[in-house]
Amino acid sequence: MGKIKLEGLEFFAYHGFYKTEREVGRKFGVDIEVTVDFSKAAIDDTLNDTINYEHVYNIVKEEMATPVKLLEFLADKICNNILLAFNNIEDVHISIKKFDPPIGGICRSATVEMLKKKDEIEK
Repeated sequence: MGKIKLEGLEFFAYHGFYKTEREVGRKFGVDIEVTVDFSKAAIDDTLNDTINYEHVYNIVKEEMATPVKLLEFLADKICNNILLAFNNIEDVHISIKKFDPPIGGICRSATVEMLKKKDEIEK
């Protein structure tokens, strides 16, 4: 098994509990890590034997474009979609960062992290 990571993905999106967050939007950061057996790809140099991380990025991008209230909900949707898209992924670890969250004080970011395993998804 190995890990493939996409780090520092940035999106301007409209997620948030408050109506104004969903109207005004803000910057978000996403890190994704997937556990996958890519031993065959390491030998054969074939994309079909690993994960196309452009496809992973597009899954994240699509979900980031659909406003939701909670980052927890968003993280779960992204993990499920990635796990359903690839048969050879064992788990997905995601970190979603909301920059300058509206908490009434100074805060650079609020982060939600989730680890979801293949056997935890509903098909």
